[in-house]
This record gives sequence, C-alpha cells and structure tokens, in this order.
Amino acid sequence: MALGAIYDIAGSGMTAQSLRMNTTASNIANAQVVAGSAAEVYKARHPIFQAVLREHQDQAGFGIGEQDKSSAAVNVIGVYEDPTDGIARYQPGHPLADENGYVYTPNVNVVEEMTNMISASRSFQINVEVMNSAKAMMQRLLTLGQ
Repeated sequence: MALGAIYDIAGSGMTAQSLRMNTTASNIANAQVVAGSAAEVYKARHPIFQAVLREHQDQAGFGIGEQDKSSAAVNVIGVYEDPTDGIARYQPGHPLADENGYVYTPNVNVVEEMTNMISASRSFQINVEVMNSAKAMMQRLLTLGQ
C-alpha cells in the first residue's frame, strides 16, 4: 500500500464518523419530542458502514507489487431507522394526546447515544492523528536527502 493511500483510508473514516456524529446528534435532539400516535413518533437512526477494498493503479511507476495495489476504505451504505416502538406515556391533559390519553416519545436511549457520540468523536480524532503521522513521515522522508 502506498503511503498516500493512508490519506484515503483516514479520510473515509473521518467522513463516516462525521455522519455518525450527526446522526447521533439528531437522535439526542429528538429524544424528548412527543407525538400523538405511534406512527408519527421519531425513530432513532443509525448509520450502516461497510469496509471496502479499493484497487489502485501504480501511476508513479515505483514498482509496487500486486499485493500492494489496494487500500481499504469505509463506505456508508445507508442510515437504518430503528423499528422499535416509541414509549407510550399516559398524559391525558397533553395537547397531542390520543383519544386514550397517551402521547408517544421516541425510542432513543440518551445514555447510549452519548456513548455513541463519544466513540464517534474519539474515532474521528484517531483518524486525524493517523493523517498527521503520515504527514510527518512524508516530511521526514523529504529531508533525508539534505
């Protein structure tokens, strides 16, 4: 794998974790929103990732072997909506209450979402550190001839 491919790998990881953080933030922001029916309530969303192997051409002609002409990346396949029902709460005085006096809150677990946010943030940071390390190695490589 070429040293430049590290930027592609870390960049795709940063993109994936950015989407994960945005989705988690959306879940947290909608955690307390109520609806008048189970069909209208907000459903938690989670991104689905897939590891992919990409083939690269040896454009520079440095004699890279066949096994070294690929790199990994992360693709976002889509965003999964959790089908779990929302929580029904008996609040007959609420303006959105149904005919039985229930309002419905999302199926979002705020503690789980905060843990997810911390994990996504840390994964994003690690990808940034990988890019900075690769940059430092390339700069050091350029100074070898001096």
